[in-house]
Amino acid sequence: MNQLTIRGFDERLAKAIRDLAKKERISLNKAALRLLEKGAGLEEGKEDDRTVGKALDHLLGTWTESEEREFLAAIDACEQVDEEMWK
Repeated sequence: MNQLTIRGFDERLAKAIRDLAKKERISLNKAALRLLEKGAGLEEGKEDDRTVGKALDHLLGTWTESEEREFLAAIDACEQVDEEMWK
C-alpha cells in the first residue's frame, strides 16, 4: 500500500470527505480515496478513461457531410483574426 500526506485542502473538501464517510459508514481515509478515484476517473466498475466529460459522445460521427459544411460555413467568421486587435 502506498501512503500519501495531503496538506492545504480547504474546509469544503474536508466537509465532503466527512459527509461521504458518514453517509457510506466508512472511514475518512476510505472516503478520501473514493473521492480521489472518482476525480481521477478511476471509479470501480468504470473503464480507465482519462477523458474529462462524455456528455456529448453520443453525437460523435452523426453529422452528414452537408451538415458539416453548413456548420463550418456558419462559424467561418469566428476563424478570422482581426489584426488590429493584436497590435
